[in-house]
Amino acid sequence: MIGKLTGVIDYIGTDHVMIDVRGVGYIVHVSERTRMALPGQGAPVSLYTDMLVREDLLQLFGFTSLLEKEWYRLLISVQGIGSKAAMAILGTLGPEATGRAIALGDWTAIKAAPGVGPKIAQRVVNELKDKAPTVMAMGGSLSEPLSTPEPAEVIEADAPKAAPKPTAAPQARTASAEAEALSALQNLGYSPSDAAQAVATAAQEVPDADTSTLIRAALKKLAPKD
Repeated sequence: MIGKLTGVIDYIGTDHVMIDVRGVGYIVHVSERTRMALPGQGAPVSLYTDMLVREDLLQLFGFTSLLEKEWYRLLISVQGIGSKAAMAILGTLGPEATGRAIALGDWTAIKAAPGVGPKIAQRVVNELKDKAPTVMAMGGSLSEPLSTPEPAEVIEADAPKAAPKPTAAPQARTASAEAEALSALQNLGYSPSDAAQAVATAAQEVPDADTSTLIRAALKKLAPKD
């Protein structure tokens, strides 16, 4: 099973990219969002991958983060959702917004993906809503995007490499804050589903909120209404 590829972009198609890994070209299908984020032809790139295996078909699907890959694997577990539909959802919403939509039960957001009808969108929400808190709780550990390798890393894999400077991407910081807020609410005794819904709503209303801000906002959502 191929879980990750690092190489050079040979070409970029409408829904896929060919990555040259030491002379072997791998065709990797990607979402529209991932395709738009790729560097140009001839540039080094790294993608997490998942392989679809059938009797008459082998396909690789590529992702910029483990969070995107995890949601892809959950989406294709839903009856009626194949790889194409899962990639359409992730391409339309992105992994974080997909998680928030599912946690909030917002099937209309899922339905916005090309080729996804209302019945399928509702099924996605119904079947994955209880799993959303688990993915959210993984937080920034799954959201950290793969860093683009330097050309020397691709051509001379054994050459000594300078230690990379740690940088926290905005997406990873946001997911980490949501995970910490979710954990705090569950420690206060709220159920995973209620906590996930409150955190998702708060994160949607205040996209750049830190952990403490998210917790306060989520607690307001969970407070009993008079």
